Amino acid sequence: MNKVGKLLHTRYRVNDLERTVKFYCDVLGLTEIKRHKSPRGSELVFLKTAGSEELIELCSFPAAGQVQVQPDLTHLAFEVDDLAAFEKHLVAHGLKYSDGPITSSAGTTFAFIDAPEGYEIELIQKK
Repeated sequence: MNKVGKLLHTRYRVNDLERTVKFYCDVLGLTEIKRHKSPRGSELVFLKTAGSEELIELCSFPAAGQVQVQPDLTHLAFEVDDLAAFEKHLVAHGLKYSDGPITSSAGTTFAFIDAPEGYEIELIQKK
């Protein structure tokens, strides 16, 4: 039976590539692992978090027009050890949670922040 293998990366197209890379690296702590131009002219930056193999691909392709992210369309979710400590880290970067923290009935706590370009980031602290 034909089926896909592991998930390799998730791509988000952005208007301001450098601002977005800075956010993901400085605020979320991801690491830039490679950067190149695609054959069609897109600027691509691949980011990785220490805890997973999947990459995030940020793409700038001005020829396709401006990116207009619709509210609540998509988000990335990351696990954090301590949302209260992460909130202090956000404040040091001039940011704050856009929603939460909220604790579920199962004891998991989650909060959201807005990334550049209007993409949403979910932060999850497991019970």
